Amino acid sequence: MSNKLIQLASSIARGRSLFVASLVFASAFGTMTVASAQTVTPPTTPTDITPPAGNVAFLEGHAFGSQGYTCLPTSTGGTSWTIDPARPEATLFTKVFGQQFEIITHFTSINEGPKEGVVPPLSGNATWQSSFDSSRVWAKAIGTPLVAGSHDSCPNSGSIPCLLLESVGNERGPAGGRLLADTTFVQRLNTNGGAAPTSACSVGQTQLQPYTADYYFYHQDQ
Repeated sequence: MSNKLIQLASSIARGRSLFVASLVFASAFGTMTVASAQTVTPPTTPTDITPPAGNVAFLEGHAFGSQGYTCLPTSTGGTSWTIDPARPEATLFTKVFGQQFEIITHFTSINEGPKEGVVPPLSGNATWQSSFDSSRVWAKAIGTPLVAGSHDSCPNSGSIPCLLLESVGNERGPAGGRLLADTTFVQRLNTNGGAAPTSACSVGQTQLQPYTADYYFYHQDQ
């Protein structure tokens, strides 16, 4: 076979691969768009971490990431690991046609779309950003955290607690995307790992603790 024919065959093969990949991505994006309008059923949770009536879950993502801790001095002259301010770094996925697809990134950032009356802290707020349209929600924990291992919705003892977070800011994506722009509450459930280190530490030392969790996103019932 001539070099030209080999090059042509390779080009056709690459074109087919790109076409299939584009179809899969388009299907995934379309599926997520439809999923955002469908009913998501979170597990039953204690009142303290359950969104108030009038809010419904519209999206679920399974997170893989880490919680960052810093060693700070204590009032007694010792040191301890602290998560304040929280430093999550995680990626949320959902399954499309049996494959894991990234849908959201989770981190800490300055609240650029604060709700009326909210003064954004300089340390930032927990942030979730859509991987599809770049819309964002900033939220802070409310109520009493649920100790891991104390409820079926938070079954893994020794992990970071399960939480209810309320939106303190939202922002549409650059092109007007709204996937997370109307989020009112976020639940962190089924946590596994992420708890503070138990080792001794020196002031200023940092450490990342791996964790997984299920996040449920709510908006007002429509």
